[in-house]
Amino acid sequence: MSTSASNKIALFIDGANLYATAKTLGFDIDYKRLLKEFQSRGTLIRAFYYTAIIEDQEYSSIRPLIDWLDYNGYTVVTKATKEFIDASGRRKVKGNMDIELAVDAMELAEHIDQMVLFSGDGDFRSLVEAVQRRGVRVTVISTISSQPPMIADELRRQADVFTDLVELQSKIGRDPADRPPPREPRHPQFLQRSAAIAPRGGADDFED
Repeated sequence: MSTSASNKIALFIDGANLYATAKTLGFDIDYKRLLKEFQSRGTLIRAFYYTAIIEDQEYSSIRPLIDWLDYNGYTVVTKATKEFIDASGRRKVKGNMDIELAVDAMELAEHIDQMVLFSGDGDFRSLVEAVQRRGVRVTVISTISSQPPMIADELRRQADVFTDLVELQSKIGRDPADRPPPREPRHPQFLQRSAAIAPRGGADDFED
C-alpha cells in the first residue's frame, strides 16, 4: 500500500473557512495548483468545494470562482444562505455547510485511504473521528500561524496529520503578479459599453 498511486485521496474544502484562513495569512489560493499538488500525492478520487450563496443576489462575487471550479475538476456543493435579523437589529447571514460535508465524507469513506479537510472548524472533530474508525487517514489543513489560531485545538489533535496552510503557500498560493487588474478604473470603455446595453443600469444596481 505504500505506492502513492494506491493512496486514494478525497479533498473536502470548507470554502468560506479556507478563504478566511488564506486571507488572514495574506495570500490567495490558486485552485488549479491546489488540485495539481494533491494529484501528485496519490489518486485524487474527488475534490469537494462547499460554499453558501446569498439567495436572490443577482450577481455574487463568488459566482465566477464557483463556475470555474465546476469546470475544472471540483465537485461544487452550494446552498442558499438564510438572512435573518439578530437581537440587535443587524442583518446577518447564516449559511452552514457542515452537514453536507459530513454526509459526503461518510459516504466516500469506504472508497478512500486519505481524507484531506480544509477547515479549522471544531465541529468537524466527531466527523474526523468517525472517518478514522473506518480506516481512513485524515489530514487537516488550517493554520496556527495567526493570532488567534484559525483551527480549533480539538480538531487539530484529532487529525492524523495537521498541515499549516503557511507551509503550502509556495505550492498552492497564487502569484500576486497573476492577480486580475482592478476592473473599474482600467476599463472606462467597458463601463460605457455596458451602460449602452442596459440604459437602466447605474449605481442603483449595486445597492443593498
